[in-house]
Amino acid sequence: MKASSMSRTFLITGASKGIGLALSHRLARDGHRVVGMARSPMDHFPGDLVCVDLGDATATAEAIETLTRRFDFDGVVNNVGLVGPQRLGQVALETLDEVLRVNLHPAVQTVQALMPSMTARQWGRIVNISSLTVLGSVERTAYAAAKAALISFTRNWALELARTGITVNAVAPGPTETGLFRSNNPPGSEGEARYLSGVPMARFGTPDEIAASIAFLLSEDAGFITGQTLHVDGGASIGKAAF
Repeated sequence: MKASSMSRTFLITGASKGIGLALSHRLARDGHRVVGMARSPMDHFPGDLVCVDLGDATATAEAIETLTRRFDFDGVVNNVGLVGPQRLGQVALETLDEVLRVNLHPAVQTVQALMPSMTARQWGRIVNISSLTVLGSVERTAYAAAKAALISFTRNWALELARTGITVNAVAPGPTETGLFRSNNPPGSEGEARYLSGVPMARFGTPDEIAASIAFLLSEDAGFITGQTLHVDGGASIGKAAF
């Protein structure tokens, strides 16, 4: 295992799959302690994994309270998400509320719980996982709204915490080669072609590439970066390339 200059303890929501799992492995390889929260259990998680429905505010609060008694956290990555794709004419308010709740409520809960101890130590890292969809995407009324709200959280919290030693940033991934993405957009599908057409680099990102950017924002070296949103998307947030 590669040893870091200083071992930290990080909480990651939505840690059992995709980007969250890739980040968990990367941080553990770098010598950090990883505590994950996710709905689904898994074997061989590179740290401590707590199974909880993050859409349940009461269960989430109880899990976080237990964890903060066990660990002195140095940072949190708010990665859990729910998409709920619907065309405008079919948007159900119940689905809208559920998507907003799952994407936003755990972020507020984790930060509120971890903030006192990080403030006391004058060091902390908060990274909120947003999405390229905030720039516009079909069937993403609820999801894009939630991910845009996380960017707003990032900017507001960064200002509130600017003198505490805690930084707050967001990462906005583009199309990423996760299991869920591939199940919805298999190779050769119309969905794959549609997504690729919007990425100037003409490929999808990997979970580990997204995890690398998050890990940097959690590091000592990122101490003078706060309130920022980093798009990790192969250039998709710039526009289409002309060849």
